[in-house]
Amino acid sequence: MDDQEHTGVEASLAELFDAERESRRLHDVLAARGRGGKLDELLAAVGEMVTACAELEAGEATLRLVCIARLLGEFDGPATADGLIDVLNTTHGEARHEAGEQLQGMACDRFGDVSKAVTRALKRLPPGSPALAELPYVLVEIPERRVVAILGEFLAHEDADAVAAAIEALAEVGDGSTVELLRRLEGDKRVSSVGEEDEPGGDVTIGELASEAIELLRQADEE
Repeated sequence: MDDQEHTGVEASLAELFDAERESRRLHDVLAARGRGGKLDELLAAVGEMVTACAELEAGEATLRLVCIARLLGEFDGPATADGLIDVLNTTHGEARHEAGEQLQGMACDRFGDVSKAVTRALKRLPPGSPALAELPYVLVEIPERRVVAILGEFLAHEDADAVAAAIEALAEVGDGSTVELLRRLEGDKRVSSVGEEDEPGGDVTIGELASEAIELLRQADEE
């Protein structure tokens, strides 16, 4: 690398550091505003921005949604959990990953807020919503006994992908008490593509997934 290239790299690094420093400053300013009695106002603005991101180019939407998820992670409360689920309900993978991590972090101290937000999401989000199939994978990483009961609520949902995700999550939890819940789904002919890339066409029935999960749970009990 010649001197000119070296100077260019150093200049770019300096700009990067300055941009990150400014980003953190603004994050702290907004977080302080939320803690200073303006949380409702902040959450309303964030909600509008999440909705507006649906009209943006993917890269710009992802950038904004990741920032929003990190900001929401500064707060507790039911409305904050709802906001993170709204980010999880987008089609942008990086933003969904960030929202999931923030929800898991919140659940460590305020599991009740997260569990209630998930229950609300099951009722308020229409079938086909991305968050419905993502939430079981978020929940399964939370070390909380009540997760199994919440995953059981997903099994009764009309969204096939949400049900499929919950079946896989329950199999991962390894709680043999859920076998009876899963047995009720063994004849379910609804089709899902969740987690079954190896199947022909990428699809598998809910009943097949339930049977596989039951077998895995039985094997775990025998070991």
